[in-house]
Amino acid sequence: MSSATSAPLAPAVRRGYALGSVATGTFGTVPGLLLLPYLTDTLGIAAGLAGAMVFLPKAWDVVLNPVAGRISDRSTHPLGRRRPFLLRAGVLLAIAFALIFAGPEDPTWLAGSWVVVMFVACASAYAFFQVPYVAMPAEMTLDYDERTRLMTWRVVVLALAILLSGATAPLVVDLVGDATSEATGYRVMGVYIGVVLLLGVLGAYVGTRRAPDYGVATAGGTMRDQLRLVAQAPDFRNLLITFVFQALGVGAMLAGVAYASDNLLDGGGAATFLFVAFVGPALVVTPLWERLAARRGKRYGYVVASGFLVLGMLGLLVTLSATPSLAYAAAAVVGIGYAGAQVFPMAMIPDVAAEHAARTGENRIGVFTGVWTAGETLGLAIGPGLYALVLALGGYVSSRGETDVAQPDSAVTAIALGISVVPAIIVALSLLWLRRYTLDDRRAALGEPTPTTQEPTP
Repeated sequence: MSSATSAPLAPAVRRGYALGSVATGTFGTVPGLLLLPYLTDTLGIAAGLAGAMVFLPKAWDVVLNPVAGRISDRSTHPLGRRRPFLLRAGVLLAIAFALIFAGPEDPTWLAGSWVVVMFVACASAYAFFQVPYVAMPAEMTLDYDERTRLMTWRVVVLALAILLSGATAPLVVDLVGDATSEATGYRVMGVYIGVVLLLGVLGAYVGTRRAPDYGVATAGGTMRDQLRLVAQAPDFRNLLITFVFQALGVGAMLAGVAYASDNLLDGGGAATFLFVAFVGPALVVTPLWERLAARRGKRYGYVVASGFLVLGMLGLLVTLSATPSLAYAAAAVVGIGYAGAQVFPMAMIPDVAAEHAARTGENRIGVFTGVWTAGETLGLAIGPGLYALVLALGGYVSSRGETDVAQPDSAVTAIALGISVVPAIIVALSLLWLRRYTLDDRRAALGEPTPTTQEPTP
């Protein structure tokens, strides 16, 4: 590695880039929060089958994301290598999301098929938005600490997006559903969230128009060759496995919020309060995580943040006691950890990709981020599927529309375990791979703040 410097990013560029997290945070939250309950409690689809329906479209993204990265790596568009993908794919994402909940209610097989097809279309558009978006920081700045500052802005906006979408989407469903029907509530929510997605997409596209480009030459070779080289990067591999496990745990926890609210905390807006408790601390602690990274390094901060995640998730077991205040306190601890568990890996993946580019002289950032986002998507997809499996094992009873069903004690226990102990164990296991990440140690030993020496592209 060789040292390098680059001018700090303009505040407007940091803010503009961060606006893309309105789209990523919203799409990463709402389907995991509401799609499974929509399938089981509105369309009447069995929990096990509903879990598979949520998982399969996301599994498609696991295949598509590296392809999207490869395509964006090879882009020569005059408006930039990555930015045009934000606009085109982002608009399609917003439209497709609204259509997920706009389908028929009967017969059940047709209603379920509509959801799957629209969710696949939505996931495909998201791949071509998310992968170029995540790839941009490695090409926008060469500075190790500047990437952390950029990710700090992004995570603050991400937290706001999760808070806005996660807290208000269930409210829209409830308010409109109470006045009309539950299915209509979901349809209105779909349009509302589609508008939120579109605002984030346009904000990121316009806000990054003056971002610098420190990109290096596009890598040659086949997709298989590039994937093989990426897989042979040990720091990337260990960081990816860590993040996939944590995405799986968070995905399972988020999938259980609506179930815990309705069955353990007596509804009444508990889902919204849980989200406020979960996301609110991120707005306060995210700058503190940045300071910790500056003093102790990103890996150290990531380990500490993961510890908060585990403790908070275990604390959510108090939902069994039907004590909302304790559940909200546990959710706040999860939120503290989640903020750091987003800041640090998002700042570390550009470091790994840039270090690889410095050694090889070729740009594989799109492939790196394609594989990265594929792993994240896989974790977030398996999470709701895992939670659905826990529900099925507990004997959860599905229903249609406004029909109230008494759940057996085993299902109530499964709801609590699926939102607490199960994700906590998964996140704890992720630390086995995080401890093997060595880039921070090597950087400190060499005394080099950044891994690249490329000049910005005019």
